Amino acid sequence: MKLIYLANIRLPTEKAHGLQIVQNCEAFADAGAEVELWVARRINTPEMLKVTDVYAHYGVKRNFALRRLPSLDMLPLSRGQNNLASRLFFAVQMITFVVSALIAVLSSHADAYFSRDALALLAISLVKPRHALAYEAHSVSHGTLGRWIQRLTVRRVGHVFGVTNRLCEELVALGADSGRTQVAPDGIRGERFANLPAQSEARRAVGWPEDAYIVGYVGRLQTMAQDKGVGLLVEALAQIDDAAIALVGGPDEMAEALRQQWSNLGQADATFLYAGQVQPDQVARYLAAFDVCILALPWTTHFAYYASPLKLFEYMAAGRAIVASDLPSTREIATEGETALFFPPGDVKALAAALERLHNDTELRQQMGNRARALAFARYTWEARARMILEALERDAD
Repeated sequence: MKLIYLANIRLPTEKAHGLQIVQNCEAFADAGAEVELWVARRINTPEMLKVTDVYAHYGVKRNFALRRLPSLDMLPLSRGQNNLASRLFFAVQMITFVVSALIAVLSSHADAYFSRDALALLAISLVKPRHALAYEAHSVSHGTLGRWIQRLTVRRVGHVFGVTNRLCEELVALGADSGRTQVAPDGIRGERFANLPAQSEARRAVGWPEDAYIVGYVGRLQTMAQDKGVGLLVEALAQIDDAAIALVGGPDEMAEALRQQWSNLGQADATFLYAGQVQPDQVARYLAAFDVCILALPWTTHFAYYASPLKLFEYMAAGRAIVASDLPSTREIATEGETALFFPPGDVKALAAALERLHNDTELRQQMGNRARALAFARYTWEARARMILEALERDAD
């Protein structure tokens, strides 16, 4: 099977969706597909422009082709502009990418066209048969235009994959074929987590104290102005003796604000461990240095019902105990007392109690981590996900 994956993204990108897309392309190829990843030619950030090899940056094999399609990217000009200008620049970039994709598709042949972008698939549905189109959904649009596009798309594609149960239910309500709509949560690249260093070795490698109780968070500290709950972690963890907070991700200015919050709560600067943005294939080593991993997301419609955070699966694969906000989307993956401890979103006192419990019970930490790791490798690898999707696409094509 030849599969073309269309993605209107900057590549490389510091955002998690870039890692998810690249690792999925690698997994599709490992599962036997001939894969091409088509991305937009976009203006990138100074940090990402330093990356000269996308495959090496993401730590994936060169088993799929990468093609960049033209687009008119004026989004960097929107910084400091009003919302109307930002929306206009976004629309121009998106539409020009879709037009480029449609032109490229006309001269291509593939068995499947796969995308997270509803508008791109809707355009391609004008020239390609339904059975060849697959839509991977990560949210339900709530805007009038976006919802109209998504409704048309799910009715015109051959298969829909949603990352949560609730998301799939809502897509079926929009008109997706229930028989061709499947849940496909995010996952892990098993190879990356196969040979983790011992915790003491990992801490020495990254220069962190070997005797501290380290609670860590991996990922962007804020995305699209959405809080990720890290400030809540700072407030809760400051209540626990000999605790250290570890952050792997950026941006630096937000990390500095969190460092100041930690200091204002009377905590030593040496116990604020900030690694900044690291390459994806280095994340496992940092996770191995943690005692506990945190997912303190606030209650929002997106986080509660549509989110399938990569960090959750990577926490599990690293064999670490997890403390997470009690959200329906997280409960689809983790189980209270087995692989995670849950607390009500935004409840500092409950979060501190869960962290204190794991601080005092090393055996529980170990048991939870072992069960989480086993579950991640048994059910949530990109390889297993890719095989499931390809089997569905091949079945529908018959």
